[in-house]
Amino acid sequence: MKKGLVIVAIILVLALTGFGSYNRLVAIDEGVNSKWSQVENQLQRRADLIPNLVETVKGFAAHEEKVLSDVSEARAKLSGAQTVRETAEADAELSSALSRLLVVVENYPTLKADANFRQLQDELAGTENRIATARMDYNTAVEGYNGTIRRFPTVIWARILGFGPREYFQAEAGAHGAPKVDFSK
Repeated sequence: MKKGLVIVAIILVLALTGFGSYNRLVAIDEGVNSKWSQVENQLQRRADLIPNLVETVKGFAAHEEKVLSDVSEARAKLSGAQTVRETAEADAELSSALSRLLVVVENYPTLKADANFRQLQDELAGTENRIATARMDYNTAVEGYNGTIRRFPTVIWARILGFGPREYFQAEAGAHGAPKVDFSK
């Protein structure tokens, strides 16, 4: 009878530690999953944000570039005008181009292209920092998880219950360089 009680007590202790270990492993595993989700979230943010910002900046820069090139072309036509009619047409064209330039200058005193490019750079830096932070948080969670499943006696329960080590996020070869933004495409 005494021997039976000892066996039941041992089984009960093992079951309780098994349940506790399982629940703790599930919680830690879900924490790792959550941190990875944040990495993916930030990568998606970059994928969604950067092309839109690039297109926005291109739109501003193209608009301002057109106004400036219109002014330059009209000025060149005026300088190259040979007849009165050509001169009048070139003058009207230059006046129109200058009016558009003045509207741009009034609406965008600094021609905003510079500010837009700075904003794009800030958004790129902010997004890359968010990604780096999410990756670091993920690696910290993986470190805790992997450490837990390797410690005794949890290692026994982790193996029995199928909890294996998780991979750390590691930068790809060549990822040490800064991201490149190409406005020519």
